[in-house]
Parts: sequence; structure tokens; C-alpha cells
Amino acid sequence: MRSNMKKAFIAIKGLNWPRALGVSFFLGVVLMLVQSVYWVSDWLVEHRDAQIKTLTVLGDPLYTEERDIVNAIKKTDLTSFFQLNVKAVQAAVRDLPWVASVSVRKQWPDTIQVYVVEHKPVAYWNSDSLLNTNGTLFQADSNKLSASLPQLYGPEGSEGEAWETFLQLKEMLAVNSFELTSLALSERFAWQLWLKSGIKLNLGREEKAKRVQRFIDVYPLLKRPDGALLDVIDLRYDTGLAVSWRYPQVQEKKDKSKA
Repeated sequence: MRSNMKKAFIAIKGLNWPRALGVSFFLGVVLMLVQSVYWVSDWLVEHRDAQIKTLTVLGDPLYTEERDIVNAIKKTDLTSFFQLNVKAVQAAVRDLPWVASVSVRKQWPDTIQVYVVEHKPVAYWNSDSLLNTNGTLFQADSNKLSASLPQLYGPEGSEGEAWETFLQLKEMLAVNSFELTSLALSERFAWQLWLKSGIKLNLGREEKAKRVQRFIDVYPLLKRPDGALLDVIDLRYDTGLAVSWRYPQVQEKKDKSKA
């Protein structure tokens, strides 16, 4: 018997204790994870019907009423916090006219947060649409706008180019105290500008900036006939320009005579 005890002692003494402790620790962690999974599963089953009680709208939307956002979200299934379809909520809010992007976040235990980013309108496009700061078209109620916006016109798909051109030429003209209010690109890709003073500039299809600079250089040298205002300046020439004048007083007399 002493011999057997001695052999057992020798076996224990020769055991790789670090390895044995490592294996034991690993098995303990696995057991805890299994128990945690079962606990979480039971907890989820118990709380599967947790309801959404609070809706928070973030982002300070300017043109979109909070009640419109809430009504849009109510069209989705809000019966369960865990089963809430976040993508459906995003799509419902994004369908609102002024909304550019939406992010939705669930906050335990009963709250969803909706962050709304609106379009920032910078111009009208073909009278019936709006352009945002990225040159992207959207449809919305322009009656909500507090300030007048420039008017841009052009063929379908040219809105990005038109907006970039407007910004470029607007800056050129503003340096010389001219205010650009409208721009049009024809089907044949010829450019026209309208200034706040009522002057119309025909630029043609090529060298837009160069022709605008020609107008700026020549404008101080133009001799205005008595009672006349600049109407149209045609810059579609390699050199030079053509000028048309309008006579408000003469037109006013004609209108009165017709009345």
C-alpha cells in the first residue's frame, strides 16, 4: 500500500500544474458563457413584448414639423422594442419632403431616438423643384422658405453643373458689385444670366467666365442714352459685344395710352 501511495504522490508531483490550471480556467469560462447565454435567452423571452414609450426627435429640423415626423414613424410597427425595424423607421421619415437623411437609435429600456438632417435649399430649379447645397434636387413646399432664392433653369440632369457655374460666376460678379439672381442653360447648352439690376447677359456655350469678365471690363465704358437702361448684352462674340437698351418711360406711356 505504501508503494501505491508513493506512486500516486510521484504522479501528482510530476503533474504540469500551470497547464492543468489553464485548462480548468478555460472550462470554467466556457461553463459561465453557456450559463450566460441561457440566462440572456430566458430574459429576452420574458421581455420580448417590451413596448416603446418614448420617442425623441433630434437635429432641430427647421422645415419639418415634429408632429409630421411622429406621424410618419407611427405608420411602422412600434409594438415591440426588440423587434423594431430600424430601417423601416428610417425610410418612413426619409420620405418626408424636407428630410435629407435619418439615423435611428434604440435606447434601453423603451426609447427610440431619431436624428433628422434636412435639405438646405440654395436655389429653385425649373420653377418647380429645389436644389440643396450638394446640387441635389428635391421636392418640397417652397412657401416655407423665409428668403428668396436664385432661379436656375436647365435640361434634366444638368442641375449640378448649373449650380457650380452659378457659384463661380456669382463670385466674379459680386467682386464688381453685380448681383447674379438667375441662370439658364438652354437645350443647346448656351448660358444666360440675369442680374438684379435687370440686365441679361447672353454668354453662349463657350468661355463663360472669360465673357463675364469682358462684360465687367466694358460696363464702365458704356455710354447710356438719355432715359435708357441696359437691357441685354450679347457676349457671344470672339471679341466685342452687342448692347440693347430699354426705355421705361416710353413703355410706361404706352401702357397708359392702352388703358
